[in-house]
Order: sequence, then C-alpha cells, then structure tokens
Amino acid sequence: MDESNDLYFEQVAIGPMQNFIYFIGSRRTRECLVVDPAWSTEGIMEFAGEADMRIVGSLVTHYHPDHVGGRMGFFGVPGGVAELAGQTDAIAHVSKHEADGLIKITGLSESDLVRHDSGDVITLGDVSIELIHTPGHTPGSQCFLVRERLVTGDTLFVDGCGRVDLPGGDAGALRESLRTLAKLPDTVTICPGHNYGRTPTNTMAEQKQSNWSMIDAL
Repeated sequence: MDESNDLYFEQVAIGPMQNFIYFIGSRRTRECLVVDPAWSTEGIMEFAGEADMRIVGSLVTHYHPDHVGGRMGFFGVPGGVAELAGQTDAIAHVSKHEADGLIKITGLSESDLVRHDSGDVITLGDVSIELIHTPGHTPGSQCFLVRERLVTGDTLFVDGCGRVDLPGGDAGALRESLRTLAKLPDTVTICPGHNYGRTPTNTMAEQKQSNWSMIDAL
C-alpha cells in the first residue's frame, strides 16, 4: 500500500459534553489507537469493529474524566481508558507529567500505561503519531500530530482554547503552548476535543486569523 494511503483517521462525536474522540491507525495492519475513549466503551468497540479495525491502545490528551473516564470529586464519567484496557488490552499512552493523575482519576494500573516525553513517536504500519507536550489546561496536556492533522484535546478548540481555572491550569503555560502550535504549517488541520466551534475542524491558518486575539488575552 502507498504510504500516503495507509492512514486511518476518524473523528466521532460522543457523550453529552460535545466530546470528540478519534480513531488513528493503519489501514494495512488494521490496528488503531483511540484518542480519549470516554463515555461508551461498547460504542467505541462497535465502531472499530464495523471498520474492521483492532484497538491496540489509547492516546490520552489529558486526565479529565470527560476524556478518560473515572471520577474527579463529584464528577464521574463512564467508560474510559481503564475499562477499554480491561476489555481490549489497550495500552494508554500518556504524558509523563499526567500519568500519576490519570492513575488517580481512572484507577488504571501502571502496567496498562506508557509514560511519554514530548517528541515521542508512536508508529502503526506506515503511520507515525508525534506526541507534543502542551501544558496549560492541565500540566500534562498533550497534542498528537499525524501527517497534517493535529488532535488538540482541550488545548486548542475551533475559535477557542481550554479553560485554565481548574486545578493545574496555567494561563501563561497555555499561552506558550499555543504559540508553539502556531509555528506548525498553516495547512495543518486542527481536530479539537470538543465540538465547541462553528466547524468540527479548522485549519491553522484560519485559526491564526480568528482565534489568536483571544489567546493573546489569556
């Protein structure tokens, strides 16, 4: 298969908080990773099965329950990385700055996760996924760059960005993370963690025009 045609990439809306999850994988190997698999493990597995894809892991943008399942105080969300690992042996790929929090929130075991540094690359078939540490929304938030798609979690939305008033939030750190992302090519497509914008995705070029004044005001 031509390397350019090997990428499997799907954006799927899930849950009552307008979350997006993503399936990223290789059409050749029929293996995929799921970004932020909260809310419905059964639905996630059914979606992968209908596409004839085998889930081999999860990618964690950050440890808030609406993205990874589990409980934070009185806020609990079904499904998530621990449940997916229990049903599919899916290893969770998480920033080393976020791993302890992920374990606390979800109950995931140490043996079911990999702690990553920024710049690490995960490969499935001919598809490479680069992990980019983007602190600010949480200390260990990270984004995933695959070809010209950037999965941004709650770091960057279409016409918005993540809140910084929750525990671990840091406006200065988020501002620097967003400025780092803005150095990526204008052709990169932003794929956010929530459907909060006027479109489900948007280009970096358009966001530099419509979104950066708000970001600079953080």
